[in-house]
Amino acid sequence: MTDIHPTAAVAPGAVIGQGCRIGPACVVGPEVVLEDGVELVSHVVVDGITRLGAGVRVFPFATIGMAPQDLKYKGEPTRCEIGARTLVREHATIHRGSVGGAGLTRVGADCMIMAVAHVAHDCTLHDRVIIANNVMLGGHVEIGDTVFVGGGTAIHQFVRIGRQAVIGGMSGVEADVIPYGSAMGNRARMIGLNLIGLKRRGFSRQQIHALRGAFRLIFKEPGVFNDRLARAEERWAGDAQVAEILAFIKAPSKRGLCKAGRDVDAGDEDDDTN
Repeated sequence: MTDIHPTAAVAPGAVIGQGCRIGPACVVGPEVVLEDGVELVSHVVVDGITRLGAGVRVFPFATIGMAPQDLKYKGEPTRCEIGARTLVREHATIHRGSVGGAGLTRVGADCMIMAVAHVAHDCTLHDRVIIANNVMLGGHVEIGDTVFVGGGTAIHQFVRIGRQAVIGGMSGVEADVIPYGSAMGNRARMIGLNLIGLKRRGFSRQQIHALRGAFRLIFKEPGVFNDRLARAEERWAGDAQVAEILAFIKAPSKRGLCKAGRDVDAGDEDDDTN
């Protein structure tokens, strides 16, 4: 049974799935779709052409699908989508897309957007992304699967974060971060690989060692950068993870690649990956 609190305002035209719970003082706009099992805890606003996937939970004072903070936006019919089972915590804001982008802001499945975080227009967050408290994403940011962004971090518009990467808290990220990378600082620099994440997610010792070797070659050894990329491609031909990093680096970018810091470390210390 769908449960709508008497003080909630659900506009005519909104589509409410089975088993949804809409709590006190929530506002649901006329073009909103809530799939089965969505819960709006209380004082939540969902507006615009917005779809919340099955099992999404939204906590008090969060807003989803509001107009983008873009002076060029004139009310065009852009969209916002939240994937299944994602959690949106208190005071978080997720804005719909703009005509200057893809017209879509998308958060994937099984993500968590923590309190007071901001996801700007035209951002794309893939699945299992965790955005910690007070993180600020500029417009058009793309974040790959299973990325963790530490609290208080600001990510510049158009930045790409590759999957399985980790961003340290209180960082200012102005350039792209490679898949499996670890970056932090103001302004953020690459400091190594996300070794803890790789181990937790079952990457083998052989896979991690290949990633370490490629990282050291690309970011630590002397010589021309493009020559180092070519050497990495030749040396680890057929390695899927290294190929993913190389493809990410070679892809078109508006922000360029996050540079290595002075104390960059691919994880040379002994480990317990076996």
